Amino acid sequence: MLFTGLSRARERTIVCLLCLLAAVHVFVFSAVFPFFNNVDEQIHFDLAVKCSHGRVLRPLEPVSNEAVNYIVLYGSPEYLGVPNNSTNVQFPPPPWKQPLEKVRQTLVAKTATWQAVTNYEAAQPPLYYTLAGSWWRLGKVCGFHDGFLLYWVRFLNVLFVVALVWLGFAAARMVFPENLFLRLGVPALLAFVPQTVFYSIQNDALSPLCFGAAFILLVRWLQSELPDARLGIFAGLALAATFLTKISNLPLLAVSTLAVLLKIWRLSRAGQLRAAAPAVWSLAVCAGLPVVFWLVWCKITFGDFTGAEAKIRFLGWTHKSFVEWWHHPIFTLHGFWIFLSGNLATLWQGEFLWHRQPLAIHGVDSVYAVLSVGLVALTLVALFQRPAVTTTSQSQVLWFALGCLAATLAFFGWLSIIYDFQNCFYPSRAHPYFTSGRLLLGTLIPFLLLFVFGFDRALARFSNQAKFIMLTGMILFMLISEITIDWPVFTNPYNWFHL
Repeated sequence: MLFTGLSRARERTIVCLLCLLAAVHVFVFSAVFPFFNNVDEQIHFDLAVKCSHGRVLRPLEPVSNEAVNYIVLYGSPEYLGVPNNSTNVQFPPPPWKQPLEKVRQTLVAKTATWQAVTNYEAAQPPLYYTLAGSWWRLGKVCGFHDGFLLYWVRFLNVLFVVALVWLGFAAARMVFPENLFLRLGVPALLAFVPQTVFYSIQNDALSPLCFGAAFILLVRWLQSELPDARLGIFAGLALAATFLTKISNLPLLAVSTLAVLLKIWRLSRAGQLRAAAPAVWSLAVCAGLPVVFWLVWCKITFGDFTGAEAKIRFLGWTHKSFVEWWHHPIFTLHGFWIFLSGNLATLWQGEFLWHRQPLAIHGVDSVYAVLSVGLVALTLVALFQRPAVTTTSQSQVLWFALGCLAATLAFFGWLSIIYDFQNCFYPSRAHPYFTSGRLLLGTLIPFLLLFVFGFDRALARFSNQAKFIMLTGMILFMLISEITIDWPVFTNPYNWFHL
């Protein structure tokens, strides 16, 4: 990675190589992890199976029989189970490797248990599940079956990540066309980010791709002297896709709406609003209609505009009074750091458990959290620096990215304080924080633009060669720490390599 003055063709060749490495990275780790992880993978898989049959999702339905058969046969107990080594009690071998008569009674009992489980995520927007369900049907057409068909759905994330790396490159090249380190730094980190969401069946995996596209299109729309209707259509559809992937992406739409309103105000002041009307209306209609349709559908089907109340009742959460909000530990320095560092660490690494313990190393978490806070803070300082170290358009993009990150963190901070989580496992009364970085993944490309720009500012006195050496060092740290953390999983008899 020690290069300067690359031609455009060679630069694209490097990005294509990063896309290939990202594909290999996600494929290997998706194959290493057995089914079904602790981040509700069974529930998301069930929704994908139902969508593959064109099912209309209803509130609090039981898990489908087709999904139950896979969950019972291929589910590993090692995410939430704890082996008792003192009594030589180990996990049993996979059911498909044992005689049917030996495991029949266990399978029947597990099937009865799972048939009574309610799918509490049925109100989630449908885009990811429609894609995953279509991919499931394609896998059947291609002849995949049993455990290979399960992993086929996981491997859909390979396509998502390849597209994400290319989008990261497109975003960095658009904002920093003169800075080689930034142009290649963002896609390089995306190629090796150890985020476990990409090794799982769940809708969070699609969020960074949808909002990454929306972010690029919005930046182009905002920076156009006179945006056109075609750009408005694509930007609106990307925003709609972001919302229809995950309801928790709502803060990103709020910040995007504010940015669009600011652009409209500027067009009005310049006397260009009438000329820009087709672009404004196309963006508003293409973004607004799908969102409104889904909100109305949720109100009719689930009883509220987001469909979240049924899940909240199912989990047993209750609303706190306004006065009780202010007693939350997030308003202390220690509590705020728990919230912030937990979100930033899991934004990089994910939230898998193994033997009921976080699949993480505290020191590695701390490195990610401190680096994230420090480098984003350097970016913020640079935005106030005089003389300016960025152009006006670059500053606007970085402020937009900061707004997306801050709004998402503020949203989950707010959710942390308004509920009493009762006896819920997570969040809980003992840990009353949403510290799930996967819920922030819509901001991944904006976040890495801020992160790599801060990285560049921290090494401003060094050559590009030194910067790329440091970036290579960080990527090696990411890979080595990920392999070290996940090493116990590599030989797991329930994974793809043992089917």
